[in-house]
Amino acid sequence: MADLAEIQAEPRTVATKGVTREMRRNGRVPGILYGGGEAAVAISVEGAALNQEHGKSGFFSRLYSLSLGRKNYRVLAREVQVHPITDALLHIDFLRLTADSVVNVDVPVMFHNEEESPGLKRGGVLNVVRRTIELVCRSDAIPSLVEADVGELDIGDSVKISAISLPEGATPVISDRDFTIATVAAPTVMVEE
Repeated sequence: MADLAEIQAEPRTVATKGVTREMRRNGRVPGILYGGGEAAVAISVEGAALNQEHGKSGFFSRLYSLSLGRKNYRVLAREVQVHPITDALLHIDFLRLTADSVVNVDVPVMFHNEEESPGLKRGGVLNVVRRTIELVCRSDAIPSLVEADVGELDIGDSVKISAISLPEGATPVISDRDFTIATVAAPTVMVEE
């Protein structure tokens, strides 16, 4: 596993609306740290660093090291509240993880060998059905992405979850059927009159 990005946090007292607004004006984002068999802790995080991480893809499936006082916690971001007009972060929830935690995460799918696909060479269109796959896996084995090879697909063919090699210990949440990830559709041509 790669090094975890670190997020600095400070404990805060659960306060009134005015105090929380003042905190946001000072560039901090209020939040909560919960889970892992410990009590929930009210925290605040530096807004600029959190905005930078929130802008990266895979934010909700990436492990972070949350530094709170003298302790570091492995955490996943679980929910972010965003202002509807300004897109400013208003609140964040972090899930504290232990070594044996099992979590559900949405992992992005990356498609390879599109230029080699016979269907795409003939003008077909790659129709992506699922850009992410929800997986159940241990917290220390969360994959950063899942790779799907479309190099052999012709028009009308599809990539199903059974054709994708998942990391060990990771299973899709949907386990009752072999669902489709992407298909190669025939090109649609509009005839001018």
